[in-house]
Amino acid sequence: MDSEPGSYFLIAHLNFIALTTTGTSLWVSFFLVLLLLGCSALISGSEVAYFSLTRNDIEGLHQNTQASSSRILTLVNRPRYLLATILIANNFINIAITILSVFLLEQVLPESLLQAWADGILKLFGFLKTYFGISIDAIAYFFRIAIETVLVTFFLVLFGEVAPKVYAKTHSLRLASFMSNPLIFLKKIVYPLSSVLVKSTQIIEHRLEKQTKNSSAYYDIDQAIELTVSHEKDSASEVDILKSIVKFNHTSVKQIMRARVDVIALDFRGSFKEIIKEIKSSGYSRYPVYDEDFDNIMGILYTKDLLNHMDEDNSFEWQELIRTNVLYVVESKKINDLLEEIQIKKMHLCIVVDEYGGSSGIVTLEDVMEEVIGEIKDEFDADAALEYRQLDKFNYLFEGKTMINDLCRVVGVDTATFDDKRGESDSVAGLLLEVCGYIPKKDQEIKINQYAFKIMSVNKRRIEKIKITLPRK
Repeated sequence: MDSEPGSYFLIAHLNFIALTTTGTSLWVSFFLVLLLLGCSALISGSEVAYFSLTRNDIEGLHQNTQASSSRILTLVNRPRYLLATILIANNFINIAITILSVFLLEQVLPESLLQAWADGILKLFGFLKTYFGISIDAIAYFFRIAIETVLVTFFLVLFGEVAPKVYAKTHSLRLASFMSNPLIFLKKIVYPLSSVLVKSTQIIEHRLEKQTKNSSAYYDIDQAIELTVSHEKDSASEVDILKSIVKFNHTSVKQIMRARVDVIALDFRGSFKEIIKEIKSSGYSRYPVYDEDFDNIMGILYTKDLLNHMDEDNSFEWQELIRTNVLYVVESKKINDLLEEIQIKKMHLCIVVDEYGGSSGIVTLEDVMEEVIGEIKDEFDADAALEYRQLDKFNYLFEGKTMINDLCRVVGVDTATFDDKRGESDSVAGLLLEVCGYIPKKDQEIKINQYAFKIMSVNKRRIEKIKITLPRK
């Protein structure tokens, strides 16, 4: 008569106890697994500890004279190599844990024990063999794979990943200090491998950056905006405003400024009548005042300050009305930061300076706002503030000095359309020079991203007029 199914599980349990109480190799393997699990926990926790250090933590480490602080800074200063060291070391340790755990489980759970369990299962659920043809070996193999996978994964995830990272998040400096010496040691050991890993990732990143550039960063967002905003009447302007807001933080002052050759400024040594004549002909509310050269800005003259002095004769010293409080901004400054600075200092006109300290142009509050809501015009603005002419549906004629952003807005394309070709240029003429590398000849055609540019007028020094032909969809 066959034994009852319960007796098989009892025998299996007794065999398990017998196996775990014999053999020093089992205990050695067990302690090695525990040791490696601890190492995995420390390495995993180090990743969070080092990469969650705040700016204040770094500044505190610079002021600290302890040796551990110096070691932490050495590791943090090369984050790519630090991360590569942590990942390589952690992977090797986890592989070792998996191999030892499988060996340990094979000793603790021999094939005879698993087959006894499988035999008990088949006796309880006889239909498995009758209808599905499942054998004892198949069930025993399933038990082994399931136990090894579940147990090893559970302990690795809980004790090797989750728990140490939770601890490291709240004790980052303590763990970083504790692990600074081991990580520097590991960094030296795995340097050949980590160096290959870092350099290969840099090559991939560089190629991806060249392919995507800035324009692709907004592609999905632009599509989302177009899908979200209802396609009702006048919704196009709403879409344009939302897209401009998305790109607002990434636009630099250089992209929207008025270049110095186009700036109307007043000569500090000019007479009162000359100044009045210039102000009447141009019609601006604020003027930069220079002495001899635009690089030497003396201040800003407000037109409203002259209203009480219009009856003065030519000997009037109008220079006393100049406001010497001038806001200087660098070309690379982002316009969201500029807007904040303008709000704080209440300055509507700023002088833009280049990397050498020379004045490269001006930027106004109106220029900043136009990046979001489009061109702002009042009843005193001339209709042809931006010099261009639409020849037909697909052809436009522009001045060479026209800003690329302005051209894009006029022809109705994304302002990032030419970002992959423009380099450091801001004007349409600069874009063509960037592409050609020389001053092109009259009637020469240059194709950029399916847009055809034809040189209509050029002199020895610059491109004067350009015709752009849009692609026919």
